[in-house]
Amino acid sequence: MVGGNEPTITDLMMARAPVMAAGGIVLRRGAVPLIAIVRQRKRNEWVLPKGKLDDGETPKEAAHREVLEETGHDVALHEFLGTLVYQSGGRSKVVHFWRMEADGGPVRKLMNDIKAVDWLTLDDALVRLSREYERAFLTQVGPIALAAAGPALAVVAEPAPVPEPNSPLAADDIDAALQTLTPAEAASVEELQHGLLQKVKAWLRGEA
Repeated sequence: MVGGNEPTITDLMMARAPVMAAGGIVLRRGAVPLIAIVRQRKRNEWVLPKGKLDDGETPKEAAHREVLEETGHDVALHEFLGTLVYQSGGRSKVVHFWRMEADGGPVRKLMNDIKAVDWLTLDDALVRLSREYERAFLTQVGPIALAAAGPALAVVAEPAPVPEPNSPLAADDIDAALQTLTPAEAASVEELQHGLLQKVKAWLRGEA
């Protein structure tokens, strides 16, 4: 190749590797439970708080750091909720999410990339979010997060259609996502979702 070196196997592998990120479904208790979403400064989009892992960080550590930086609130981390995988810049982006709760006011200024944070009901957050795949994800995990926080917070959102991915995801991407979780977290996802959904249904029937 004129004017440069041929790409190495490592270069090609790095270009193919998914971008790993983490974030939170952040709840704030009150008369009506609220969920945090943030507004990006560059794209002016409303999104769930999340960000890429720093070198040496675990997904859970990155989730806590990113939520603190993007919402300004220190939070308590709870159970793992699920993984969102989508295409971004020609690569797969894998984002692990945990349920979190904020107590009290902000403890720091928002990072420069974020211009605002808002606390909304689940239904309002689903309307405000700019990205269809985040709305579909929150439709699935939002009621689970509220149910896990306690019956007083449990609500059921209207179902949203799950969008078609921009391009098919390779099995290696899913394997890479699961490898960043602890075995207990990866094994408990299906059991957690099933159990909490049953809890919501029981609560709605007045059995809880």
